[in-house]
Amino acid sequence: MSLFHMFPGGIHPHEGINGKAVTCQLPIEELAQPSRVVIPLQQHMGAPCKSLVSKGDLVKTGMMIGEPVGFLSAAVHASVSGKVVGVQPCLLANGLQQPCVIIDNDFKDEWVALTPVTDPDKLDGKALADLARKAGLVGLGGATFPHAVKFSLPPDKPVDTLILNGAECEPYLSADHQLMLTYATQIIRGAKVIQKALKIEKIIVGIENNKIDAIRVMSDACAGDPSVSVEGLPVHYPQGGEKQLVYSLTGRVVKSGGLPLDSGVIVLNVGSAYALYRAVYEGRPIVDRVVTVSGCVKRPANYQVRIGTTVEWLLDTSGGLLPKAKVLLYGGPMMGLAISRLDIPVTKGCSGITALERASALEDESNCIRCGRCSEVCPMKLVPSTLDKLMRKSMFDEAEREGVMNCIECGACTWSCPAKRQLTQSCRTSKMVITQRHRAEAAKQKADAAKKAAQAAQKEEGK
Repeated sequence: MSLFHMFPGGIHPHEGINGKAVTCQLPIEELAQPSRVVIPLQQHMGAPCKSLVSKGDLVKTGMMIGEPVGFLSAAVHASVSGKVVGVQPCLLANGLQQPCVIIDNDFKDEWVALTPVTDPDKLDGKALADLARKAGLVGLGGATFPHAVKFSLPPDKPVDTLILNGAECEPYLSADHQLMLTYATQIIRGAKVIQKALKIEKIIVGIENNKIDAIRVMSDACAGDPSVSVEGLPVHYPQGGEKQLVYSLTGRVVKSGGLPLDSGVIVLNVGSAYALYRAVYEGRPIVDRVVTVSGCVKRPANYQVRIGTTVEWLLDTSGGLLPKAKVLLYGGPMMGLAISRLDIPVTKGCSGITALERASALEDESNCIRCGRCSEVCPMKLVPSTLDKLMRKSMFDEAEREGVMNCIECGACTWSCPAKRQLTQSCRTSKMVITQRHRAEAAKQKADAAKKAAQAAQKEEGK
């Protein structure tokens, strides 16, 4: 196995005694269903789905309850059978209120009729994209980018490589690791469906070298297929970032503001490939996913969790938090979001719940000492200290010119900062403000154009 290139920057964060070394050895357990699920209608990049149910409706597991309405959208399905008791805004891990469908579980787990694809070998790109949209397939590595968009290839952008992301470089998390050990054959079969439908030449599976067993199992699953290779990668965070992975495995650089597609590559998380396999061969939409519960909990575990299950249910199943737990993260310690409530639901993009002993509180911050460590470890070659300063002064236009929109929010800068500056959060805030400004400007331009068109029509009628 060989590595073509090493991306710039990056770190190797320390893990506690209850980190990946513990959870990577724990097989996937089927988590008992909760009595109630809270299913957000927006579990993807793009606009929220349109609710197809109302309070009082009876639903079955796998029933579409959220219809995709925008280009960047994917369907949402009921994860349990039962009665809809509310369609209302609920608080999510990002701190925002989003429309959710609340279902009381009847514990019958009655499914809608599942329809597998009759002949997967005959799927083309359009059919694959339609299937992904209806089955609610999104990136399960955390970005939740709708797969229907990934599979809709523009004619002027040929793709020759499909990369399966099995790096799972985030500390403490082992969901993808266990998926590869348990469902290697299904993951490869899901990838082969994409390869045939989109006429892709080769598949590369990238796995960090600390997952020797996963490398072996995945290699066995694709043995005899010359178009598929498994590559071991150095253990170096954020090895699993899309742009970093593309560069490591192909030597191709994804340009600023671009996508792997621009470099002839599609990147898919191994969990996403498994979800695609289930959609194709079982007719099953995304109603559950594997979630790692780790850190300061009594019983770390990897659970198969129904979407909409609350964090509280997960922690209770794991015996609760240890007394030394001080901070709870929705995700891993590098890219996860700190949460203060336990009624937050698990969504498609949630790969873990991590409890840690301490967090760098805002009051622990000190002035930047200009050591340059943040820029040294930034895999996108940004200067996070400068971006932090611009955000604090509300100089968002300047931050955009300095490249803040290229930040992948990996957390390497914050982890490396001796002054404990909240550098990643500053970049995240700037990106949110800039995105909102662009959307507002686009809406204004659209409204102005419509107004001008209406005025022109009125003048034409008056002639």
